[in-house]
Amino acid sequence: VQLQASGGGLVQPGGSLRLSCAASGRTFSNYAVAWFRQAPGKERDFVAAISWNGGTTYYADSVKGRFTISRDSAKNTVYLQMNSLKPEDTAVYYCAARRGAGGPRFEYDHWGQGTQVTVSS
Repeated sequence: VQLQASGGGLVQPGGSLRLSCAASGRTFSNYAVAWFRQAPGKERDFVAAISWNGGTTYYADSVKGRFTISRDSAKNTVYLQMNSLKPEDTAVYYCAARRGAGGPRFEYDHWGQGTQVTVSS
């Protein structure tokens, strides 16, 4: 499966963005999907994940209550709605997928190219 992340940009603190992760090549329906982010000079960190059926979601403590992950199986797309953005959310955001179970501690086999999110006034 090929992944295409989009929706990044420049936003002021307190603003919102919605990232999209579109899958092609095969159906997304039996894949868990996660978002990770990497800031300059830092390691890649887990942000959020959603199970193959959308029934279970996982979030990093740093984004709980501000970010929401969801999926639209008909569109083969997973979204990350980011609200109340902070400068420390600035990073390149990557989506990733794996067949079967998902969550913060799993290895993901398929990765998108990343989309830049910059939170600055």
